[in-house]
Amino acid sequence: MAALLDAAAAPGYGASVVAVGADREGTHGIARAREAGAATFVTPFAAYPDRDRWNAALADELARFEPDLVVSAGFMRLLGPEVLSRHTVINIHPALLPAFPGARAVREALAYGVKVTGATVHFVDEGVDTGPVIDQATVRVEPDDDVASLHERIKTVERRMLVEVVDRLARGGWTIVDRQVRLEPDQPTASQQPGYATKENR
Repeated sequence: MAALLDAAAAPGYGASVVAVGADREGTHGIARAREAGAATFVTPFAAYPDRDRWNAALADELARFEPDLVVSAGFMRLLGPEVLSRHTVINIHPALLPAFPGARAVREALAYGVKVTGATVHFVDEGVDTGPVIDQATVRVEPDDDVASLHERIKTVERRMLVEVVDRLARGGWTIVDRQVRLEPDQPTASQQPGYATKENR
C-alpha cells in the first residue's frame, strides 16, 4: 500500500489513490495513508454480527469513493460476493500461485523445499487465492533462508510488481478469457516514461 501511495504521488503515474481502508483502527497502513493525505475509512469486522453483513458494509463503504479498482495489499480477510459483485479487486500473494495459497505461503514454500518461489498479482474471486493471475515474478530460495529473510525479498518484488500492474491496469485496461488475463499494451507504463521512479529504483 505504501508503495502505491508513493507511486501515485509521482508525475505520470496512471492511477490515483482515492481512499485507504482497514478492518480495524490503529493500523500502520491507515496512519501511513493519513500522512500522505489520502482519505481513509475503517469498517470494523467486530462491529457486525456475521461475515455477510460485514462484507455488505464494506461494499457500501468502498462504493462511497467510486473506485475503478480495489487493491488488497496486506488485507487478511476473505471478501465475499457482497464486495466482489460490486467491485473489481486485485490481490498480491507471496508465492507463485496456484502453489502455496493461503496465509502461510512463505513458510509452506520453505517447508516443501522449493528452490524458487515468488509473488503473484491476481484478480480476487470467492476462493482462497484462486482468481485469474495477472502477473508473477520469481524469487530464488537461498540455502540459509528463514521465513523472515525470504519474505523480505518477496516483499521487495511484490511492491515493484504491484505498482507496475496497477499502472498498466489503469492505463490500458484488461481482458480475461478462460482465465487468461491480458493487459492491454496500448499505453506506455509509468516506468517507461521520463521522470518516473518508484521508491525501489530511485
